[in-house]
Amino acid sequence: MAVGKEIRGKIKSIENTRKITKAMEMVAASKMRRAQERMRAARPYSDKVRNITANLARANPEYRSAYMRPVDEVRSVGFIVVTTDKGLCGGLNTNLLRAVSLRMRDAQAAGQSLQVTTLGGKGQSFMTRAGARIISQAVQLGDAPQLEMLIGPVKVMLDAFVAGKLDAVYLCYTRFINTMKQESVIEPLLPLSADRLEQTEAERQSHSWDYMYEPNAPTVIEELLTRYIEALVLQAVAENMASEQSARMVAMKAASDNAGNLIEELKLIYNKTRQAAITKELSEIVGGAAAV
Repeated sequence: MAVGKEIRGKIKSIENTRKITKAMEMVAASKMRRAQERMRAARPYSDKVRNITANLARANPEYRSAYMRPVDEVRSVGFIVVTTDKGLCGGLNTNLLRAVSLRMRDAQAAGQSLQVTTLGGKGQSFMTRAGARIISQAVQLGDAPQLEMLIGPVKVMLDAFVAGKLDAVYLCYTRFINTMKQESVIEPLLPLSADRLEQTEAERQSHSWDYMYEPNAPTVIEELLTRYIEALVLQAVAENMASEQSARMVAMKAASDNAGNLIEELKLIYNKTRQAAITKELSEIVGGAAAV
C-alpha cells in the first residue's frame, strides 16, 4: 500500500506542523497580554507631557514652537512607518503598507518629495524594494521596545522638519482595537495642531499651577514638545506590538484549525483507500477459490 504509506506520511507531517502552530498561538497569547499592558502604561506619560506643555504654552501665548509652524504649501512629506520585525501575523503588515503606498503615490502625483523612517524590519525591507528614500531606520525592536531605541531615527525626521526640509510628517502604524480587530492608521504628526494640546476643563484645573523653570519658557516648551512627539511614536509602536501579537495569535489559531481539518480529510481518504485495498484482496481470494 504505497498510497496509504504516503498518506500516513502527510498526516504525520501536518500533525507536527499543528504542534508548532499551537505552541506559537499560546506564546502569542501570553505576549499579547504583556503588550497590552505596556500599551496602556504608555498612555499616562504622553498625557502628562501634553498637559504640562499645554499649561506652559497657555502661559506664554507669544511663543510659537517650530513644531507648530504653519505650512502654506506642502512640497515635501515624511512618513514614519511602524511595522513588525517578524511575519506570521496575518495581513497586519500588508494592510498597513498597502495604505502607506497609496498615500505615497498620491503625494508623488501631487509633485511632493518623500522621505521615510522605518521602525521594524518588514517596513524597512518593503520600502527598500519600493525604492523609497529611507533617511533613518530601526529594526529588531524586540517584544518590549524602549524609547532609547526610537529617539535616534525619530530625531532625524524631527530635525528635517525643523530645518524646513519637510513640510509635513505622517505617523503610520496599526492601532489596536481589540483581539479580533486592528486598524491601519496614517495620522498627521507634524506640524502639531493646536487640537493636540487642547485640554478638558478637568485637565485645566488639575494642571493649573505655576512652574519654575530654567533657562526660559521657550526652551522648556521646545524640549517638552520633543518629548511629547517621541511619546506619540512610542505609543504607536506599543499599539503596533499589541496588534502584532493579537494578529499572530488569531493567525496561528486559524492555522491549527485548518491543520486539524486537513488531518481529518486525509484520515478519511486513508481509510477509504485501505478499505478499497482490503476489498480488492478479498475479491482476489474469493475469485481464486472459485476458480479452483
